[in-house]
Amino acid sequence: MSEPAKAAEKKKEARTASHASEVTRPGFFVKLVLMMLIDALGLYGMFTAYLVKSWAVLAVLAVLLLAVNWVYFSKRTIPAKYLVPGMVFLLIYQVFVMGYTGYVSFTNYGQGHNSSKEDAVASILQASEQRAEGAPSLPAAVVEDSSGLGLAVVDDTTTGAIRVGDSKTPLHEVSGTYAAGMISAVDGYKVLTLADILKPEMQKKVSAIRVPVSDNANDGSYRSDDGSTAYLAKSRYSYDKAADTLTDTTTGVVYTANNKIGAFVDADGNQIDPGWRVFVGFDNYMNMFARGDLAGPFLKALLWSFVFAAVSVLSTFALGLILGLVFADKRIKGRKIYQSLMILPYAFPAFLATLVWKGMLNTDFGLINQVFLRGVHIPWLTDGLLAKFSILGVNLWLGFPYMFLVCLGALQSLPGDVEEAAKIDGASGLRTVWSIKLPLVLQSTVPLLIASFAFNFNNFSLIYMLTGGGPNYPGLDVGQTDILISMVYKIAIESGSPNYGLASAMSIVIFIVVGVIAWLGFRQTKTLEEL
Repeated sequence: MSEPAKAAEKKKEARTASHASEVTRPGFFVKLVLMMLIDALGLYGMFTAYLVKSWAVLAVLAVLLLAVNWVYFSKRTIPAKYLVPGMVFLLIYQVFVMGYTGYVSFTNYGQGHNSSKEDAVASILQASEQRAEGAPSLPAAVVEDSSGLGLAVVDDTTTGAIRVGDSKTPLHEVSGTYAAGMISAVDGYKVLTLADILKPEMQKKVSAIRVPVSDNANDGSYRSDDGSTAYLAKSRYSYDKAADTLTDTTTGVVYTANNKIGAFVDADGNQIDPGWRVFVGFDNYMNMFARGDLAGPFLKALLWSFVFAAVSVLSTFALGLILGLVFADKRIKGRKIYQSLMILPYAFPAFLATLVWKGMLNTDFGLINQVFLRGVHIPWLTDGLLAKFSILGVNLWLGFPYMFLVCLGALQSLPGDVEEAAKIDGASGLRTVWSIKLPLVLQSTVPLLIASFAFNFNNFSLIYMLTGGGPNYPGLDVGQTDILISMVYKIAIESGSPNYGLASAMSIVIFIVVGVIAWLGFRQTKTLEEL
């Protein structure tokens, strides 16, 4: 055998021996069990995505599952073994969230536009159902199986044929026992007795049972009020799938599907709720700047967000730096005690401290008005301008301890010979601080200042807990102290008609603003490093 062949054979034997030794190690079995659990979870997610026909999620899960198995069972991907967990979580909790938010921002997703057209049609037909004219009361029984409650109905008493169904399954014929006008047994189901039906927790469930007659929603459904009889209920609307129209059978008005706005609309522009989700392009972004009732409050909230974040960062940093300069001086006696006292506000949960300040700033009963100002009624939180000053003041109290710790640490890490050289050159104390200490402190604190700006730009808890965004603009749910993030919350959650598409568009604007500020800030950091 030639030398190259012998070398190749030795390498092969070494790989085989290494593989055999790895298989016998306890760590391999631990890895195998963990990968089995991950694969089982991934397959379950893929199966669920298949059931709901979410093909994009199915494809992403399949790719991720294959990649994870390849990485952790291959010897050529050792660095990737450490990177994959972080990358997977980054994809799930950052990239996917950002991508989905961006997608929603281009839709009309919101109150009355939550699902597909098919679901909207089914909801409209179901919500408008009422007892069909002349519909008789038929013998019925409430039945139960593993899928839940259903209804057994005898709609032809001459044959005594029993048909059964539930909310998801239309009526279909089954075997059972029907005698003396009562259904006593149904194959595959448990027939509930009168005692079962009369239980308080069952009565609402029984009255909510709706069993479709067939797959055609226009055929109506059977309902029961007492659990022993059922009647046919039909919708006041009739859906024509071919023409994609809903017709009001009582008035004859025809509603045509408008796929641009995602709703059925008649000739006069009247809509039927609910609608369905459709792609609206840049309409949500345009509405922020052009819609009459929204553009003004949005631009004011955008401006206030910048002012609030910038002033909060500058004020807390300035106070923290001044206190840091003072307590970094070793000549101060008991400075350790003072330093501990300075960080006390930082030790309390911010939302609790905010609620305390809200009580202290109360116009009629607050400590500040009643005790310090001797009963003067100053509307600290109900006047637009005063509320903004109050927010900045409370945020200064909450934020300066953090900046104090940062600046104190940066000052204590400065080399002593720099200050000595400044003294030798005849620089005054103020000149030393401004020309030497401040630039050196900024070198290490600018990234933290950028992070503080981003945090305050999205400081939802302070605004929500202190003023709730108020005082509100007349006729609107948006207030004068709302920043963008609290405005997004109100539009998406608290408004009478939530608009997730518009809220998502505003979230994208927030992301862009914070991203640009961070990029510019880090560019400035590089400039400071060159000083």
